Amino acid sequence: MINSNSAPLGMAVTPHHLASQSALAVLREGGNAIEAMVAAAATIAVVYPHMNGLGGDGFWLIVPPQGNPVAIDASGAAGSLASLDFYAGETHIPHRGPKAALTVAGTVGGWQEALKVSAEFGGEQKPLSRLLRDAIRYAADGIPVTASQEAATRAKQHELKDFRTFADVFLPNGEVPRAGNRFTQPQLAQTLSMLCEDGLNSFYRGELADNMAADMEKLGMPVTRADLAAYKPQRRVPLRLKHSKGEIYNLTPPTQGLVSLAILGLTDRLPLETMDESATIHSIVEATKLAFGLRDRFITDPRMMTQDAQSLLDPQYLDALATRIKPHSAADWGKGKGPGDTVWMGVMDSSGLAVSFIQSIYHEFGSGVVLPGSGVLWQNRGASFSLDASHLLALAPGKQPFHTLNPAAARLYDGRTMVYGSMGGDGQPQTQAAVFIRHVVQGQSLQQAISGPRWLLGRTWGESSDSLKLEGRFAYPTLAGLRQRGHDVELLPDFSEAVGHAGAIVRHTNGMFEGASDPRSNGSAAGF
Repeated sequence: MINSNSAPLGMAVTPHHLASQSALAVLREGGNAIEAMVAAAATIAVVYPHMNGLGGDGFWLIVPPQGNPVAIDASGAAGSLASLDFYAGETHIPHRGPKAALTVAGTVGGWQEALKVSAEFGGEQKPLSRLLRDAIRYAADGIPVTASQEAATRAKQHELKDFRTFADVFLPNGEVPRAGNRFTQPQLAQTLSMLCEDGLNSFYRGELADNMAADMEKLGMPVTRADLAAYKPQRRVPLRLKHSKGEIYNLTPPTQGLVSLAILGLTDRLPLETMDESATIHSIVEATKLAFGLRDRFITDPRMMTQDAQSLLDPQYLDALATRIKPHSAADWGKGKGPGDTVWMGVMDSSGLAVSFIQSIYHEFGSGVVLPGSGVLWQNRGASFSLDASHLLALAPGKQPFHTLNPAAARLYDGRTMVYGSMGGDGQPQTQAAVFIRHVVQGQSLQQAISGPRWLLGRTWGESSDSLKLEGRFAYPTLAGLRQRGHDVELLPDFSEAVGHAGAIVRHTNGMFEGASDPRSNGSAAGF
């Protein structure tokens, strides 16, 4: 908690401390939470390159002091050449290489749309050169490699080392950069500088777009210059859940924001305040299985949805679904979507403007394809498409893929505002539920809610097991209680990245901020 004689001016939480400081510096100079988030987003694209980047997608949830929240879907669709015929002979879309790099990257367009929202709030706007300044410097001059980047590079080098443009950047001299080594991305620094000079729109409709499209064609990607030019981020009305503790917001399809809200809606119908740890986790896990069922049945490109997502959060619907949760036995379920690398970040400013934000390239290092002329590493989000023409997620040119990404926010009935979220594919809604229930429902401190041991129902990186995985710090009675209920329990290390990098900020009714960052990340909660 910030303690000061004067009113606090803002707070930022990110999974890398340099991104937190970039946001905080913009707040100190009078920028608002949206501008601070753009600065943080640019910085983290440089300093956490295995988790996110300019070649990925983003989702924004902007909560003003009064009025309706605004969501921005900054995710790209499949390229015009990404047809089923393009993948003839494949059993599934590859996770790496040019055929994995099949969707337009929406991140930069999302920054641009968010800054348009910022301008609508009035006041003097910060120039783009200021917002991207830190990112340019870190790309050009270098940053210390994080242990997370080293571990990801070491784990995935066998999949990526043969992609020359990837190896040139991320395996200098053919070696995995060690934690603490200086890591530079000079080509990316030039690209960021070009965006400052020509505007963010140039990523899609300028000289930069021309250069990237030429590289895409040479590499054999199914994304074209026309696909870039046609891209536009979309403002959405966020999904909302009426919870006993307040109103909770999340993103619409093609994200799994519905899953995160459904879990909280289902568990809100259970006596969580009186449950022990084992019963609490069991309840959340069983609600997760039901919410995943909704996801796998309905969520796809919003233009192709057969069911209105908001209707699945109707009280009567959730009442009926909650009766399927058995307090003493675990239900069978199918399979999860698997892991995903992402960064969640939150910023609030003194006016009460709050931003919950996610930026991702999907798997670690995305497709592994680095466009040589720009230094942009392209995502592999399109790997979530199916090559079965009858499947809900069947690939088609111009179709949006399914997204695990979903930043969350809440306006609580006691007057507090909260933004929160996590990385981690299937784990995102589970971690969101853990943080919200621990802090808001069960009264734990914000840091305790995030630092405490967590769990993951589903697969972790490189594994096919869909068991219930728990960090090793859980007490024996908790593990025993879950096994007695029929859960297939496996243990993770005490602090495992498999359960995500969570973060949260709460603005209290007295104007003070409380923030918490995940010890599993390289992040910080920074305020003043």
